[in-house]
Amino acid sequence: MTGSLLSVRDLSLHYKLHRHEVLRAVDGVDLSIARGETLGLVGESGCGKSTLGRCIVGLEEPTAGTVSFGGETLTASRTRAQRRRIQMVFQDPYSSLNPRMTVRQTLSELLRVHKLVPRARVEDRCKELVDIVGLGTRALDAQPRQFSGGQRQRVSIARALALEPEVLVADEPVSALDVSVQATVLNLLEDLQAQLSLTVLLIAHNMAVVRHVCDRVAVMYLGRIVEVSPVGELFADARHPYTHGLLRAVPRLVPGRASEAISVAGDPPSPIDLPSGCRFHPRCPLAQEPVCHEDDPALTSGAPDRWAACHFAWREPPRPHVPEVVQDVVQPSGSTPPGIGPSP
Repeated sequence: MTGSLLSVRDLSLHYKLHRHEVLRAVDGVDLSIARGETLGLVGESGCGKSTLGRCIVGLEEPTAGTVSFGGETLTASRTRAQRRRIQMVFQDPYSSLNPRMTVRQTLSELLRVHKLVPRARVEDRCKELVDIVGLGTRALDAQPRQFSGGQRQRVSIARALALEPEVLVADEPVSALDVSVQATVLNLLEDLQAQLSLTVLLIAHNMAVVRHVCDRVAVMYLGRIVEVSPVGELFADARHPYTHGLLRAVPRLVPGRASEAISVAGDPPSPIDLPSGCRFHPRCPLAQEPVCHEDDPALTSGAPDRWAACHFAWREPPRPHVPEVVQDVVQPSGSTPPGIGPSP
């Protein structure tokens, strides 16, 4: 993307295991985020979303590829200033905060180490930060155990904002919270983005959350990006069969109507033993031999700002069939093959 603030090029992170096995957690990812944009990164658990986020922040050292910020390539040995510019809000607010430190100690330590404000202003800045995230100044003297889940996540956001970042990587920031407080935290992130001109990478598996807060969506499967699209176009006209499956997995509470369509058939293959050709072909109702079994499709663009890694993304798809992973399951006569059904 032209004018991107943060870009990832051919990024890979492979873990070497015993017996010469290699786990490909992230495998050749290209991604760009424009300044002021909220990009949603979605996919099943274990597809590499959080690992990609940790590589971007600098918590993991990539095996190959580059992370660039404002045209500057970030190496494994990042400077303190480079680390400040990209911060992360972790998924679990119960384990990401030091249980022995008060909020004041957590925030003031960051401010002093990074010398962001004069020592005389540290206390005032701590009060400003808790006020920004909607917590009163009384919260400064409390420890994490004294907060609810939503309040702890607000403290985590205040901790990230203390370093005045330009990019915020939010790793499923509401998945560990009660439904009643999820919307509050999401609205807070939206307000902060507007107030502070933040660029946000929102890692999520909840498609409803992504639809609510994101400008664009990148769909990840087995360490690869398989589709990138503006959020409206993705929900209206997804181009990758895997994306269709994720959209069908969104619950719909329609009285008197039960959905019989299976979202995505089977379970993901092991990232240690990846399928040949397209990685999704064992679960794909559109897979064709030999092309899908032998040729790994690259991300291609068939419309402005839209990319998909599927042989049939931009042409007439073949007739749906039962995926390989459920070939042994007897299909009732006249039933719809798993994974096929009307788009949302």
